[in-house]
Amino acid sequence: MNDELKYLSRRAATGLLTRREFVGRAGAMGLTAAAATTMMSSAVMAAGPQKGGTLRMGLQGGSTTDSLDPALATNQVALMLIRLWGEPLVELADDGGIDGKVAESFEASADAKTWTFTVRQGLTFSNGQEVTAADVAETLDRHAGEDTKSGALGLLRDIKDVRTDGRNVIIELNNANADLPYLMADYHLIVQPGGGKSAPDAAIGTGPYVLKDVDMGVRFVAEKNPNYWGDIGHAQTIELIVINDNTARVAALQSGQVDMIDRVPPRTAGLVARAPGITVASTSGPGHYVFIAHADTAPFDNQDLMLALKHGINRQEMVDKILFGYGSVGNDSPINSSYPMFTETEQREYDPEKAAHHFKKSGHSGSVLLRTSDNSFPGAPDAAALFQQSLAGAGIELEIKREPNDGYWSEVWNNKPFCTSYWGGRPTQDQMYTTAYLSTADWNDTRFKNEQFDQLLIAARAELDLAKRTQMYADMGAIQRDEGGLICPMFNDFIDAHNDKVAGWVENAKGFALMNSYAPVRMWVTG
Repeated sequence: MNDELKYLSRRAATGLLTRREFVGRAGAMGLTAAAATTMMSSAVMAAGPQKGGTLRMGLQGGSTTDSLDPALATNQVALMLIRLWGEPLVELADDGGIDGKVAESFEASADAKTWTFTVRQGLTFSNGQEVTAADVAETLDRHAGEDTKSGALGLLRDIKDVRTDGRNVIIELNNANADLPYLMADYHLIVQPGGGKSAPDAAIGTGPYVLKDVDMGVRFVAEKNPNYWGDIGHAQTIELIVINDNTARVAALQSGQVDMIDRVPPRTAGLVARAPGITVASTSGPGHYVFIAHADTAPFDNQDLMLALKHGINRQEMVDKILFGYGSVGNDSPINSSYPMFTETEQREYDPEKAAHHFKKSGHSGSVLLRTSDNSFPGAPDAAALFQQSLAGAGIELEIKREPNDGYWSEVWNNKPFCTSYWGGRPTQDQMYTTAYLSTADWNDTRFKNEQFDQLLIAARAELDLAKRTQMYADMGAIQRDEGGLICPMFNDFIDAHNDKVAGWVENAKGFALMNSYAPVRMWVTG
């Protein structure tokens, strides 16, 4: 019977037998439906990727105001599109290391101040044009330019010079940085012809797909790039559908309208997982749901007011009622134990007496306005309401303004002084701090500007003594936690789901959503 089951599972894995037929015949042989599904999944993985077909995804986060310019990508839909058509120099590997993309290799000088990236030989853009070292250099120049709005700007501030030598791109830094390859993996730094200076939103890159149909904030269709150099990109067609409503997105998966979705609501994740033919994947990591205040804008430039808000939030209640256990308690820091040089600090607890004390000391009168939207993170309006209730226990009035989903990332986030938001996290502490907390970073969404913090951040990049570097990050964390505009009540698990018409799911070692957003190009259609 065992040999027959193996034979049937191999036929099902290669599309010669439907899943329903396999489960039915396995059941007749005494195997439970759950065991049959597990056996078939193992067989599908063992059989390897199948080519062809259409893979459909339902995603939250897109809006009509989005852009195809990778420099301006701010949400999951924009990132997923980038993964289809473009590639950076290098990328984060499943094991947390670095894999080459546009660059086939890289090496550092002994002092880690000069890095050389060698462009992959024979590589072409989707328009047939050969990729050169000059394209890479121009890409870095565009993202670091004076007028840039790139989310990667803060990562490039310490670059002193970029030059080319044949296929080599030589990056010289003002200060040593052992983490530079991780910075070059940032998803904004997509290598484009001429750096994308003449057509930043043309979506021409070295990725496995070519965009064929674009309806911003609604739907995108991409076809396989026949000249792609790598071994990913198995489906012939990938269709991305923007479904910002949580209930509608789950329903689209359950009805078969799409094969995969992101951001399964924690409240219903268990129910979704019990549906036949659907797999829910929960991945813990550096992602966090936050309330961000501009630390240079009244009334949030008042540290006592910020401390009142930080002491007035019930973190455990949010983990219980918003994440339903799919996450952990935050501590007003973007760094948690998923980072290798994490240092545990005293947990900040809900303390309405301390909150009331600091609020009175701040001298602020009246309410505090918070803006929110479902598009900022799943359950954000409910989290805002919980925050409102816990602050009320300290005699602090929080006014909540619910903003439209469409345009939230362009009109509210990084524009309004107090709002709900999320961060997916970064591979290293240096990258997280450099992207969002360095004074000069374009994505410094809390307007946190601290000279001591900046100096420690730059010094830590060159520190090779692990204990000293860990202490530097601990010191930075304390400064940011106590003086910054970040209120981080929880670290979220990423809850994604797919049906049994696609296969190839691999959990990302660093805990990023949708296989670090490579799920559609690494997974395949089973039949």
